[in-house]
Amino acid sequence: MSGHFRVFRKFLISYIVILLIPNLAGYMSYRTAISVTQSVSIENSVTQLQKSQQMFERRMAEVEGFTRQLALNEDLNVLMNEQRAGDKVNVYDIWKVMKEVMVFSQTNDFLKNYYIYLRNYNVVLTPGSAYFRPEHYYENAHYTEMTFDQWKTEVLGKTHSREILPIKPLVMDRSTTPVISYLQSLPLDSFGPMAPATVVVLINQKTIEDLFTGVKDRYGGWTYVSNTQGETISQLGINDHDIQAMSVDRAFNPSKQSQFYKDDLVITIRSDSTGWVYHAGVPRTKLMESANLIKYITWSVTSVALLVGLIVGWILSLRNSAPINRLLGVVREQFGKDAPIGRNEYDFLHGNISSILTNNRRLEQELNRQLPLIRDAFLKRLIAGEFQTREEIQAAATQADTGLSLCEGFVGILHVHGYAGLDSVEILNELHAARLLVKQGLHEADHRILMTDLGSDRIVAIFPTDGGNGDGQADLDLEGVKLLLDRLAALMFREYKITVTGFFGDPFATVMEVSRAYGQAKETMGYADYMQRKGFLWYADIHQDNTTYYYPLDMELRLIGTIHAGEEDEAKKIVQSILQQNTENRELSPEMANQLVGELRGTMLKLLDQKAFAESVRFEEVKDRVMDIQLTGSIGTIRDELFAIMESMCGMITSKKNDLHMKTVEQIKRFIAERYSDPDLTLYRIAEQTERPEKFISQLFKEITGTNLSDHLEKVRMDHAVAMLQKKSLTVDEIASSVGYNSSHSFRRAFKRVIGVAPSSFRQSLD
Repeated sequence: MSGHFRVFRKFLISYIVILLIPNLAGYMSYRTAISVTQSVSIENSVTQLQKSQQMFERRMAEVEGFTRQLALNEDLNVLMNEQRAGDKVNVYDIWKVMKEVMVFSQTNDFLKNYYIYLRNYNVVLTPGSAYFRPEHYYENAHYTEMTFDQWKTEVLGKTHSREILPIKPLVMDRSTTPVISYLQSLPLDSFGPMAPATVVVLINQKTIEDLFTGVKDRYGGWTYVSNTQGETISQLGINDHDIQAMSVDRAFNPSKQSQFYKDDLVITIRSDSTGWVYHAGVPRTKLMESANLIKYITWSVTSVALLVGLIVGWILSLRNSAPINRLLGVVREQFGKDAPIGRNEYDFLHGNISSILTNNRRLEQELNRQLPLIRDAFLKRLIAGEFQTREEIQAAATQADTGLSLCEGFVGILHVHGYAGLDSVEILNELHAARLLVKQGLHEADHRILMTDLGSDRIVAIFPTDGGNGDGQADLDLEGVKLLLDRLAALMFREYKITVTGFFGDPFATVMEVSRAYGQAKETMGYADYMQRKGFLWYADIHQDNTTYYYPLDMELRLIGTIHAGEEDEAKKIVQSILQQNTENRELSPEMANQLVGELRGTMLKLLDQKAFAESVRFEEVKDRVMDIQLTGSIGTIRDELFAIMESMCGMITSKKNDLHMKTVEQIKRFIAERYSDPDLTLYRIAEQTERPEKFISQLFKEITGTNLSDHLEKVRMDHAVAMLQKKSLTVDEIASSVGYNSSHSFRRAFKRVIGVAPSSFRQSLD
């Protein structure tokens, strides 16, 4: 118990030390509040002014885009370039142009007031009407500082290119409004004293001011925009007298972006595109208000944070020390309960975990060292036919890291000649070197070839002919294998004076037939030794004995194993191979054929005598079918009957497996229902209870129920948590502990993931 308190105390002291840092930081924050607030306010003011500038220039770009669209309007171009015939006016085309351009005034407040002057017709077009005498338009809308003649000369009588008139009072509909004017002659490339048409956009000062209200509304400041000649474009919150006074005051530096002028922070920005100057002023009092607010917030937050931090530190110390104490208990349990911890628990854990990692690395190195032996043992078991199912082969191949993915191929036995009388260490060493050279030659020819030694002077090689592992290697066929072997033999003799012969069986169609092909290769080797044949010999080339049937013991054992494993397809392939060997390669007498059928019937009866079949309700039915097998009719009829019997027997095995699997799953569910509240309930514990491997029960549970085992455990815990929340007698933390969670945070997260709401929200919803 004292050791547990020591870990808790170390955590608590660490949290208290960390909590002292915010207090120092609070004091430093107070000391730097004014300078930081000032810089932040300046940055915010600059940003706000830049945003307003960008918005204003973007809106002005829209005005320019409007004039460009007018320049591209075909109807307007035709109208302003046609010759007027006497007093006749093309009223229809004028009305059509008015209708086309009217839509712009309805979608953009900067384009609410504009007019187009057509020189050839001496007419002024507006979004709402057409004035066939310019003086009539002047009576409705005119600058207060400009007479009709001046307006006609300066505005309508000149060529303009993106020209902007500074702010001027405009009388429109008997009310005076300050506006800026955007002037553009049409076509856009017009030159000379007079252009065919002129577009004038009147932008209300109030519309421009709305873009700069952010600075005034946020800080209570002012804004002022002037063009390159110093003429006013927009002003908000400041009068002409103050603007004039600031511009002539030597204390004000117009080239600085930010500076204090009198009681205001003045921000100055110059536009790169237009050259206009944007000014914004922020009262100094606003800056000090923010600093005082920061002071109050800093000390308040620091005090509250200190109090809350002490409480949280206490809770976290309890929470974080608990897993370390549990880990200490587990380590001590593994390394001896009386093992001394010493002065430092972390050193104790570090030393033991380092020992575990070191042992793990040693084990990994030992496994890597033994991997070639495991691969060799796997290949020897494969050619010997010791595997019963394809899944068993695949699992063993994965363990041996062979990357086996065979469908078709050949099995051969290569014989290294020239070493008679194997009675000395020197000859054995030479044989070993010769085998390595042959293996290296095969690997260089095709790295997919699998090889294992057979005695001191023979090598068993498996040649894949179906693309192997799908790594882009070209497929091999019978001719390709023969060519590869001829090249290998020539290379070995030319470079090392090693003579190599080989003996091969018929091709195999599945990995389960490798042992059959190997048996044929051995039979071919025996025939070659007896007949003194050299070179590379194939099973199809040797003389077949037609007086006896083909049904070797290893083939029978493989057939029994595949049926007992429920591998219906593999069993059918084995029977098909046996029948092909005895019908295509042999000419059996009726007596031999009857004996073969009797042997196959005997194999089926051997299987039925096993417990797995004897307990089935279909036992008598299948047994009667086996006893009725006779050599009557064609070999195809016998094959079909054998296939039907094997299908029934594999179905019996599958049914029994399913029953066993269902019992195992029910056992897992019962164990979880009993031990769901145990925080240490893991897949390892469940596998230990069911006496099955962890990976097996995980895959089995998923296959039977369609749900992951971990998800089922979580669902069971959440169902009990829901029931406890409904009773309202326990807190959420107590419920988390009761359903097997060490951390209430982990419980809340899991509850929300499964149920969809937080535990507290679920309990509130019950009310």
